[in-house]
Formats: sequence, C-alpha cells, structure tokens
Amino acid sequence: MDEITRLKEILSTSRRAVFFGGAGMSTESGIPDFRSAGGIYSETLHREFTPEQMASHSFLMAHPAEFFDFYRRRFVYLSAAPNEGHRALAELERRGILAAVATQNIDGLHQAAGSKTVYELHGSIRRAYCMDCGARYALSYIMEHTPIPRCSCGGIVRPDVVLYEESLDTATIEGAAAAIRAADTLIIGGTSLIVYPAAGLIDAFRGAHLILINKTETHADARAELIIRTPIGAALHAALP
Repeated sequence: MDEITRLKEILSTSRRAVFFGGAGMSTESGIPDFRSAGGIYSETLHREFTPEQMASHSFLMAHPAEFFDFYRRRFVYLSAAPNEGHRALAELERRGILAAVATQNIDGLHQAAGSKTVYELHGSIRRAYCMDCGARYALSYIMEHTPIPRCSCGGIVRPDVVLYEESLDTATIEGAAAAIRAADTLIIGGTSLIVYPAAGLIDAFRGAHLILINKTETHADARAELIIRTPIGAALHAALP
C-alpha cells in the first residue's frame, strides 16, 4: 500500500483530525519561505540586516519607515491564492473529518479557501491595529498609507502579526493546543519544526495517527506513523476520502 492510499484510509476513519502547517504550505501558492532569505541591504540606513532583524519589534520601533517598506515587499503577496492543499483541508473540515488547522503562516489563505476553525499562531497580515488606541484596521490601510500608517489618534497602525521579540497570543496557543490534544489524527505539513514555541505544540498530541508531509526530515520523523515527501497540496488532494 502506498503512502497516499494509507493517508486516505486514516482520514476516512478520523473525526477529529488537526493539520499543523508551516511555510511549505504557502510556497505552493507562490509565497517565498521567509527563513530562506539572506541579508538585506537598507538603502536608507546604509546597513545590511537579516530578515529576522527587520521583522523584529525593536526594528519597528527604531526604524518604522524601513520596517513598513520591508513588510510591504516581503510579507504581503496580494496575488497569492489558496492551493489545492488549502482547498483539501477546507473540504475535510466541511465533511466533519478535520477539526482545526493550526498554522504558522500569516497569509490568511486557509480562510480564503473556506476553512473555519484556524489558529493563526503568528497572526495575520489581513489585520492591523493602532499601537496606541487599539483601533482595528484592514491590510489595505497599511498598503495605502505610506511610508508609516498612522491612526486618527496619531499612533502607528501595525500589522497584527507576531514579530521577533514578541510573545504569541495566549488564547490562540491554548486553543491550538486543546485541538491537538483532542485530535485522533495529526497531520504536520510544510514545517521544519524548528520555530518555537509554535513547534512545541505537537507534543500535546496523544492520538492514534501522526502523519508528516514534508520535503525534509524533522525531529518528529521517528514518531510518525506515515511520512510523505511529495508536495503537500497534491498529497492532501489525492488523499481526500
């Protein structure tokens, strides 16, 4: 029996499956893996920075204009659309097989595909808020108000994403952990499982079937019942029961 057939079998008997995904889920929609980027030279600051430095809270506070220029160019891909993996997960949820998606991605493509229960561990580019008064804004506000988007109160309107040096949202983490703890099947896809604390969530899994869909090895391989090295979208689509 091949891996896809086995995955289809497992899904056909699952009623509380959870998908835990990372950047590999979005690269199939044309969004580059942020962590694969090299140094970035800032023309205005005349220095080279790593992507992690430019996507940090301290960089936002010290160099807001440069932060937003970087953010608009490297985080926002308005032309990206859900791929067949996103659509397959939404269909699994619709059929009562998948209970939730926990994602490290910030692109909102799971919701765009139709998924309802999505734990966005690192936030979403689709939302923004004022750092002073808390007023809520859509992505379009950041894209249209350059160089630094400001609220009517004068505060900076920042993206609702978790930057480096910031903590993950407690309620989101707890919700994802509870879903994984209650899952009968956990599918891990497109993640190296090296970004913590999000990657540590899989330790909550106590269900019957742990499945990995990833191009490279992870520290969870030894625990997995099934390892699939083909692209996530094609694998999930082919495994629909």
